[in-house]
Parts: sequence; structure tokens; C-alpha cells
Amino acid sequence: MVRPPDASKAGLCARCKGSRMLCGKTQCPIILKQQAIIPLKRISIKKDFEGASPPSFFVGRQSYPNVLIGPMINPMTIETDSIKILDEPELGWIDQRIEDLVKFRTSLLRTSFRMNVNKITDSKLLDISQEIIQSSKKVDTEVQLEKEPSFRMMYDSHSPPIGPSGTLKKIRVAENPVIDRPVDKAVSDTDFKAVNAVNYLYDHNLTVTQVMRILSAGLLGIKDNRKLVPTRWAITATDDTISKRVIDKIKDYPQISQYFLFTGRHFDNHFQILLIPKEWSFEMLETWNPKSSFNPSSSPVIMDDYEFYQGRKNYASNVTGAYYAARLGVAEFLNKIRRQATCIVFREVSSGYIVPLGVWVIRETVRKAFKNQPKVFSDVNSALKEIGKAFQVSLKHWINNSKIIEQVKYQKTLFDYVQRKKVY
Repeated sequence: MVRPPDASKAGLCARCKGSRMLCGKTQCPIILKQQAIIPLKRISIKKDFEGASPPSFFVGRQSYPNVLIGPMINPMTIETDSIKILDEPELGWIDQRIEDLVKFRTSLLRTSFRMNVNKITDSKLLDISQEIIQSSKKVDTEVQLEKEPSFRMMYDSHSPPIGPSGTLKKIRVAENPVIDRPVDKAVSDTDFKAVNAVNYLYDHNLTVTQVMRILSAGLLGIKDNRKLVPTRWAITATDDTISKRVIDKIKDYPQISQYFLFTGRHFDNHFQILLIPKEWSFEMLETWNPKSSFNPSSSPVIMDDYEFYQGRKNYASNVTGAYYAARLGVAEFLNKIRRQATCIVFREVSSGYIVPLGVWVIRETVRKAFKNQPKVFSDVNSALKEIGKAFQVSLKHWINNSKIIEQVKYQKTLFDYVQRKKVY
């Protein structure tokens, strides 16, 4: 029997989320336990089969730099492009049930072969895989595995769940992939830096997931610098790269004039997003309530990552990938309304979030929250009081862990001094 972590290590578990093995174990006991929570419908898959890729591609990170990679294939015939929903969170995943999302993922077979991330030439399996993931539509394939696939779910705090898997022996594309012009340009231009290529694809209306796949498959960047990027890392790199460029635009916009509070809730993740009339800064406070996925203790665990106007110089190691996903959602909204603000994202995770689904939950919940009508306040104390009513965890715990609230409440600016002089 797998024993859960000690309650005293709850903060470590919430920081790690089963991905960095901070406890020293080779496998996360919490994730191993979660694999048995939702009953799985097993599908019969033989060694040889025909199927379609949404398109989809996965790069693992274990044994880096010699990792398992390969396209993900649906072995059941789906005639229309609705198959894309199986691997694209932007296509309404946020409105599904957790059980439905697990069904999506169990219907995709992860085919894999091993490759060094730095040596991505002279591989027919890789060449075909790269063709598949460039397509804007599903790609019919013929697949041969080494043996019948294994069936179990793998959960990760960054990536969507992964279902059955099998070692790839041969794969053949049964139709020509449909590659849109922006993708063809970004991939074929071997003098195009990866950062610029990511932003170029995003500007041409590719979803974050589509951009991430192409980056992960080693198809972007200067020719000699191209390499495969583990999916987990590619997700955060894409969120980070796009949001940095958008934030640079935001810094030229005028500040908002009032305090705006937006609310979102999905999968027992409760978000309160506070926009403050100040120059750009960003903070994400994340609380895992007692007995939630990564907090087996009887006390809440609160974590925090933040940046001021100049931005971050190191990785957000507490909130990790969720930080960059939320920051992108915020930056997109401020860019849309052409305003600048300080933003604090409060996220409270409760026990209904029974398995980790990936950071897309954060990105899509934030995006959707900004479509709701906000509550408007004239001062920060009124806004914080409203936030306190919404959460199970006491407001004082949020305030005590926040760097930006302290600055907003107590640090005076030159503008405040000028305004006070006008009064007198």
C-alpha cells in the first residue's frame, strides 16, 4: 500500500504537485493514489491499428536528455475534426466534468520511441511525427506497436492526463497533413529565433496548445539550436514567452482608475482576480485547502509568487507553471482593454479537485473570469473585504502571505504626496 506524505510535509507537496520529487521519492505517492480514483473505461487496442491524431504530440522528461516522444493517436475512427477536442483545452474543456476529461484522454493512445532531445535528425519516426503535429486538421495514420499497449492514467500538474501507452515500431500517414501558411513559415525559416516564432504563431491565431506542440517537437528556432522540449517545460515556456511580450505593450497603456474584482470557479478551483490602479505588477497566491489533492494535512497551505514592474529574474518555484498560465490570461485582458494595472490572482483549491488536470485549468479559468461582470471598488480595503467573504481560508492568511497587498496598503508614492498637497 502506498502511504501518503506526512502532514508536516504538506507545504512541500503543494509546491511540488507531484512533478519535481522534492520529497526524494522516485514516484509521487499522491499521484499514485489518484490514479485509482476515477474508474477508467478500458478500450481494446491491438498492436496494429488504424487511427487518427487530433493532431497531438507528447515529449516526456524522465531520463532527460534521452526521453520518450511520439504522437498521440485515437485508435477509434472519428470521421470529423471533432477529434481535436481530445487534445486541445481551448475547445471548451473548462465546461466539461473531470470524468469527461479523463474519458477524452483515455481515448488517446500515447505512442512513443526514445530519442535524445539534442539529436533530432535521421529519424523516420520523428519526421512523420513532426508532419502530424504541424497539421491544422486530424491526420489519419496506420500504426504498428512493439506489443499491445499498457493501460493506466498518468497525472501531472502541468500537462493534461495521459492515458494508455505503447512503444511505436512503425507509423505511416494515410493522408497529407494540412499545414497552414503561418506554421509553414515559422517551421521552414531556420533563421527565425524560437521566441519570435512563438509570438508570430500566437499573433496568427494559433492556440497556446498548438504553439506549445510545435515548440515541443523541435520545429522552432535557429537551425542548429533546435531541440525537442519536454511537454511540461514547453507549456510554461509558451505561456511565459507570450505573456512577456504582451506585458511590454501593457506598460505603455494608461492605468485603470478603480479597483475591479473578477470571479471564476471551475473543478473546485475558486479564483478572485483583483485589478488595482497602479503600474504593472503581478502576484499569484495559491491555497490548497485541507484534504485537497496536494495537501493531506488538516491546515491550509498558502504559496505565493510575484513580480514588480521590472519582472522576474528566476522561475516561479512556489506556484510554478500555474503562475505563468494565470499571468498570460491577465495580460491578454489588459491588452484587450488597453489599460495597465497591478493584478493579484487568488486561487483556492478545495477537495473537489480530485486529480490534477494541468495548468490549462488556470489559464482558461482566468480567461473566462474576465468575461464576467466585475465588482467595482473605490479603495483596496473594500475589495479585500469582499474577497475575504468568498474564501474558506481567512483573509488575514492571504494578506500575511502577499507581497503586493503590503505594498499597496502601506507604501506611499510621489503621486500620493502630490494629491495630499492639493487637499491642503
